Amino acid sequence: MNDVERILESYEVRPTAMRTLIYKFMAKNNRAIALSEIETAFVKADRATLSRTIKIFEKNGIVHQIDDGTGIPKYALCETRSNCEVEQDLHIHFHCKYCDETVCLTDHKIPHINLPEGYMPENVNLVVKGICEKCSGV
Repeated sequence: MNDVERILESYEVRPTAMRTLIYKFMAKNNRAIALSEIETAFVKADRATLSRTIKIFEKNGIVHQIDDGTGIPKYALCETRSNCEVEQDLHIHFHCKYCDETVCLTDHKIPHINLPEGYMPENVNLVVKGICEKCSGV
C-alpha cells in the first residue's frame, strides 16, 4: 500500500485507482483546482466519477471548497484531518488576477469570529485578490 492509499484510508475513503490519481494530481498542483481542470487532466475518465470523487473528498475532509469570487468553485487539499473544520482552520485564500490561480495561505489565519448565541458557522471564507508572487516577479 502506498502513501496516498494510506492517507485516503485514514479519512475512511476507499482508495480506488481514480481517487488515488485525483489526490496525487491535487497534491502535485498545490493550489485550488476547479472541477473542469480535473476533467481536462483526466479526459478519458467519466465526468460523474470525477465529480463524485471530489464530493466524497469534501464530505470526508480531504478537500475544502473555495469561493474565490470567479463564480467557479475550486477545491484544495486540507493540511490535516481536522483542518477543514471551521473551528480548526480559518486561513486566508489568495486569488491572482493575472494567472487566475487561487492558493491557500494556511500560515495566515483569519481571527476567530465571535457570533451571537444561536448562530452556527458552517463555512468561513476570506479571499484576498491581487497579484501573486509568481506574477509580480518578486
